[in-house]
Amino acid sequence: MLKKVNVHDLKLGMYLQEICGSWMEHPFWKKSFKLTDPKDLKTLNECGIQEVWIDTKKGLDIESSTDGLSEDEAKQNVEATLQAVIQSAENSSPRVYVQEEIERAREIHGKAKEAVTLMFQEVRMGKALQLDEIGTLVDDINQSITRNPEAFLSLSRLKNKDNYTYLHSVAVCGLMIALGKQMRLEPSLLKDLGMAGLLHDVGKMMIPDEVLNKPGRLTDGEFDVVKNHPQRGWEILKGSEGVCDIALDVCLHHHERVDGKGYPDKLSGEALSLFARMGAVCDVYDAITSVRCYKTGWEPAEAIRKMAEWQERHFDNTVFHAFVKTIGIYPAGTLVKLKSTRLAVVIEQSDKSLLTPIVKVFFSTEYNAHLQPEIINLSLSTDSVLNAEDPQKWGFDLESLTETKSAITN
Repeated sequence: MLKKVNVHDLKLGMYLQEICGSWMEHPFWKKSFKLTDPKDLKTLNECGIQEVWIDTKKGLDIESSTDGLSEDEAKQNVEATLQAVIQSAENSSPRVYVQEEIERAREIHGKAKEAVTLMFQEVRMGKALQLDEIGTLVDDINQSITRNPEAFLSLSRLKNKDNYTYLHSVAVCGLMIALGKQMRLEPSLLKDLGMAGLLHDVGKMMIPDEVLNKPGRLTDGEFDVVKNHPQRGWEILKGSEGVCDIALDVCLHHHERVDGKGYPDKLSGEALSLFARMGAVCDVYDAITSVRCYKTGWEPAEAIRKMAEWQERHFDNTVFHAFVKTIGIYPAGTLVKLKSTRLAVVIEQSDKSLLTPIVKVFFSTEYNAHLQPEIINLSLSTDSVLNAEDPQKWGFDLESLTETKSAITN
């Protein structure tokens, strides 16, 4: 039986099924393990993590007098949060379909990857930041997201453990701009938000490769080095010409949490700027959906539900709700099962509802057979999403399926 418990109620002999929070907040690389080392217990109590899931069938249970949240209760809380987002969502503005934007987005994304890789490598060699070309690049990303956000953001998900650091910054740039548009921030702020996304992790260039890309658990000293990257990045940006205040703020504070358990300054509540709160949500989402040298990324829909589970302690409520409206309950790239028993991959959001995305149908679970790919706008169809599915369970390569060349039908 799974139970969610406070870390202060943990004791040796319990089996940790999952740590509640982004893996950027703690040094453990295993998802599940039995708690047998007193050092691990001490680290859990000191790293800022507040809750964990334990499996009482594989280890000790909590004391009977101590409250614990059941798996069903936790799911109900998550669904209630997402329902609140669904009910408050408005129809989105008209935009071009993703297949009309994908080639332009691919060209812009390629330029962004090259520019950020070069910029970060020069920082690692001790050279000053060169931001001349970056401003034009952010403008191009902004325009692409205005035409269709899923085109650029779906490309930003295609990263591996070797190029993660660079493409993560490109992805957060796009997410920050898209979130700013969703929150109806002044257009003049969007460029600064994009710059903040591109530059927020520049401090990681000061982390030795053997620590940054370590495939196993970090030592306490190594974890301290990693946690110092916001401060190191802020110092780099502070000494560079043309860096806006928003970029400085997001760089320093994107690992802060609303409950004050983040780093480096343990800011909470109103002490955190709106832009830092936005940066925290965008940074975590892209990180936990990406393949790392020590971790397989979560699927997009699963990541949204995990973040909803942590929201109260980690994220600003208004910002998180706006973020879900930005990327959807079933974000692009999610494998879904329809009530018709067919499988489909989400291509983009429709302009009607967060529950009726545009999908590419390609497989029948009833007949265990591939179908002729067909793109369907579920807001115009009698079919609907039954649930999200794990692609690994089915063995599908979703990257090849997200190419959208078919006509949209009802």
